[in-house]
Amino acid sequence: MPVTTRSFAKINLGLRIEALRADGFHGLLTVYQTIGLHDLIRVSVGRGSGIEILCSDPRVPRDESNTCYRIVDKAMQGLKAKGRVTIEIGKRLPVQGGLGGASSNAVAAMLGLERALKKSLPPAERLRITSEVGSDLPLFLVGGTVLGLGRGEQVYPLEDFSAMACVVVTPEVGVSTPKAFAQWDRLCGSTTAKTAGREEGSELAGHRPARTGKSAHPRTGGEKLTVPVPSDRMIELGRGLSAWLSEMYSGAPFRRGRRENPLLELVRAGIKNDFERVVFPEYPELSEGKRALERAGAKYASLSGSGSALYGLFASKAAARAAVAKLRKQGLAAQPTVTLTRQQYWNRLVEA
Repeated sequence: MPVTTRSFAKINLGLRIEALRADGFHGLLTVYQTIGLHDLIRVSVGRGSGIEILCSDPRVPRDESNTCYRIVDKAMQGLKAKGRVTIEIGKRLPVQGGLGGASSNAVAAMLGLERALKKSLPPAERLRITSEVGSDLPLFLVGGTVLGLGRGEQVYPLEDFSAMACVVVTPEVGVSTPKAFAQWDRLCGSTTAKTAGREEGSELAGHRPARTGKSAHPRTGGEKLTVPVPSDRMIELGRGLSAWLSEMYSGAPFRRGRRENPLLELVRAGIKNDFERVVFPEYPELSEGKRALERAGAKYASLSGSGSALYGLFASKAAARAAVAKLRKQGLAAQPTVTLTRQQYWNRLVEA
């Protein structure tokens, strides 16, 4: 039977670009947050062999360069399964948008494949496969609020923030992540020689965006993705990393307020997306889009990943809807959504 999964987007609550590493990748420090906007991935397995990609968006490749193709190929080997896999990608998220669409598509395809075959990969094997396909794939095996380190592939579940209204603006322009990293290197005086051939394939970690695009749900085994067994120590680590993240940006301690969503306290601590320093001068319309979100009432607005998507956090769903109406009158493609907690992410992953 075909299985349909929702492929949720992510935003970045701050993104710090660290020094170029010996392996040719930049170190990153970010907080990922899953949101309600999503693509739909339909997976079916029949007689025969091979992998077929179907999508009405002409920008989505149908060959082995597609992240869904690559992850399903590895998953079929890991599951020791045979058959012809058909993956239908219903694109709603922008290509080269900084919302993790291609990476999320891949993880949703792998989880859909498991359900279609009625087999499951061990959590450690899932994590290994996703890390091999792209650096920002592992976050979608966790969901909710996630700290990303290393190339972005080292993921730590943080204590979830309460759901918050969000508006996403998706400009027509697409931003090349490798180009953005190269511009960052020029700005900071770093060499780009190593990045030219190494940082390809993932939206966040300096890779070329694929053009496909832990209290996790108990059926996924997601609670075992980062550590063998969930523990108080892991929760404590998550809180400590939250504090460290805010201190890295502002020197201010992370304190939870009683009256306000702690997510806003985190972003108001001074975190920012380093990509804005190189992307906004190249694409002034994105800088203007951020200002438009702020003028529309966003409590916090930012570029997501290397862009081109922008988002704003709002005090209420009503405020977000009013902002969408205002932004659309200005000719901006704006959509209301909401941040997803980890449990909400897993509960909504498989379409009924």
